[in-house]
Amino acid sequence: MSTKILELLEPTAVKLQIEAKDSADVIAQLGSLLMEAGFVRDTFINAALERESQLPTGLPLGGMYNAAIPHTDVEHVIKPGLAMATLVKPISFQNMVQPDESVPVQLVFFMALDQPKAQVEMLQEIAMVLQDAQVIEKLMKARNFADVKQILTAT
Repeated sequence: MSTKILELLEPTAVKLQIEAKDSADVIAQLGSLLMEAGFVRDTFINAALERESQLPTGLPLGGMYNAAIPHTDVEHVIKPGLAMATLVKPISFQNMVQPDESVPVQLVFFMALDQPKAQVEMLQEIAMVLQDAQVIEKLMKARNFADVKQILTAT
């Protein structure tokens, strides 16, 4: 089911059980990895932070863990890719639906996509994965990229 996610998930941009001070920190950490791997321009991180302040991406999932799916405009992307992080401690992202509410997030998918239509499709793909509490729990326990790949392949 998650083949699109697996195709775009960059192994060097998957960081598990990381510490982050806040949402800007995790965006900067993952954005740097995408930049080092050649997926995004040097404007990507600031553009994503700017977009996050205007159109937040925190997603309350109603279970033990919540997620965020930061992204930004296609002109900051060289080639499509996805970064992912699980966090040791929750950090606050503002709620996608109710921006004045903050959401404690421990799972982040950071999208770097070069087509607007692809962004919508990938959001839907990620949303499908996030609907499954068992998958989220397994992702939170993953220790390396092979674990993540196996979990997403099985969904």
